[in-house]
Amino acid sequence: MTKTDNKALVARASTRIKAPITKVWAALVEPALIKQYMYGTNVVTDWKEGSPIVWQGEWQGQAYEDKGTLVKIEPNRILQYTHFSPLSGQADVPENYHTVTIELSDEGQPTTVTLTQDNNETEEARQHSEKNWQMMLESLKTLLER
Repeated sequence: MTKTDNKALVARASTRIKAPITKVWAALVEPALIKQYMYGTNVVTDWKEGSPIVWQGEWQGQAYEDKGTLVKIEPNRILQYTHFSPLSGQADVPENYHTVTIELSDEGQPTTVTLTQDNNETEEARQHSEKNWQMMLESLKTLLER
């Protein structure tokens, strides 16, 4: 399978959260909130399109520092960024980055959160990413609905 084929291997996850879209958006961009639902991750960025974004933390006893670039920010609607994890064992080159897109929509409440991640290397990798993202979205839902 060529790298271009991987763009078609898109992981998808979604949930509906009983909270206003503004509250859900805040949880996507406020580091203190992100840390609560994203496995203790510390996020460092200035939240401007084109700026770097870094995720730091520990996963299964191993320190990590993932990185990417903010691609698109439309407050209360779309957050899109590239993502690379050195723990993947792959080279740090553009073709090994994922693009993660988080879209919010509401017709009042609840707010629908839809997340996609492209460039999964295999069907197994796609399924693994989908499972992880769904767990993260469920943690976000739990945090915002309590």
